[in-house]
Amino acid sequence: MLEQLKSLAMQKLMQKMSGNSLNAEATSEAASEGTNALLESIKGGDLSQITALFSGGAEGKGIADNVQGKIKEVLQAKGMSSEEAETESASTAQDLISGLKEKFQSNAEEDSAFDLSSLTGLLGGNAGDLLNKAKNLFG
Repeated sequence: MLEQLKSLAMQKLMQKMSGNSLNAEATSEAASEGTNALLESIKGGDLSQITALFSGGAEGKGIADNVQGKIKEVLQAKGMSSEEAETESASTAQDLISGLKEKFQSNAEEDSAFDLSSLTGLLGGNAGDLLNKAKNLFG
């Protein structure tokens, strides 16, 4: 699951950022660091925030804001102006999360690996156990 998320996030970020004012190497580095920020946010987030992020709930906004902030920081470090980095990061982070959300909400066979319940393996603690107990409560 982690590799699929990482690959998809990198692909989405590279697509979205390909036309920016940075060179290809700086864009690739920014996309890679943005992907890492997303994965770290998922690993460090709580299950309700992560589920909300990929299902459209407001509780996922903290993770989205973190990813946007990291992308902006990286773009500026690579030489982009603050204003351009703000615009680029807002658009890019939103597109990234929307693309991932589509995968988690899809019923297509090729998207079957993107299952919210499989995210529990990325989380620390006993999130997987808690999710299984919650599933058992509802049959």
